[in-house]
Amino acid sequence: MNTIAVIGAGTMGNGIAHTFAQSGFTVKLIDISEKSLEKGMATIAANLDRMVSKGSITEEDKHKTIGNIITYTDVKDGVVGCDLVVEAATENVQLKFNIFKQLSEVCDHNVILATNTSSISITQIAANVVHPERVIGMHFMNPVPIMKLVEIIRGYNTSDEVTKIIMDLSVKLGKVPTEVNDYPGFVANRILMPMINEAIETLYNGVGGVYEIDTVMKLGMAHPMGPLQLADFIGLDVCLSILNVMYDGFKNPKYAPCPLLVNMVMAGKLGVKSGEGFYDYSESKKAEKVAKQFSK
Repeated sequence: MNTIAVIGAGTMGNGIAHTFAQSGFTVKLIDISEKSLEKGMATIAANLDRMVSKGSITEEDKHKTIGNIITYTDVKDGVVGCDLVVEAATENVQLKFNIFKQLSEVCDHNVILATNTSSISITQIAANVVHPERVIGMHFMNPVPIMKLVEIIRGYNTSDEVTKIIMDLSVKLGKVPTEVNDYPGFVANRILMPMINEAIETLYNGVGGVYEIDTVMKLGMAHPMGPLQLADFIGLDVCLSILNVMYDGFKNPKYAPCPLLVNMVMAGKLGVKSGEGFYDYSESKKAEKVAKQFSK
């Protein structure tokens, strides 16, 4: 496996492209927006600069990594000659179905099709593809170049051969692949999102403030960041989408998103990417200032 296509140049997509390129693969980064591609490449360059300054890679490594990435705005052109396509578009069910329908039409039947979805059924996605046995979940964690875990999710029809290829490939990337089964939220988000939702409920019910809730979880439970800060980092719209997928999939009220989360997303308060969520990021990307709405 030598050439990898990555669809989506956003946070996850550019991180996945960076990781493959740094491991020596030729990467075709695809996004319908030229602006998104430019922003994604700028992010990769900035992250590589940070690695150079820390001494973890050399300047030569940086240039080789960037040189391994080619950008495209057309899926059909971008997937030519690829051995693997990794879809990392927005966490939207219909969007992913449409992308995989297109991939099924433009890719050779031996090309493995992976999705970075964090909650959507691999089996449902694969139903849109000719030869669904080649479809698999490859759920990277954010930030991709740093986080070791890749959650590998087999759909109902995913073959043993494809699973082994992707498990072995993940190891070549310096990751730790962990195979899980295809149920809403898989393992990571099935456990994480109810915790984040409960933290939002705790805030909503006035049990504690933003800073207090996060402090309890950081100092009392040894979490590197509190659940409200983590929600801001992930994106509140993404958290809401994942909770809705689990609620629809299980029909269990414990997965129902908190009304406060729903209102914040409707108001455009999405966390770091919008400049405000539970914290105010207008002056710093660090969670140092509680958003005015929640400050005492």
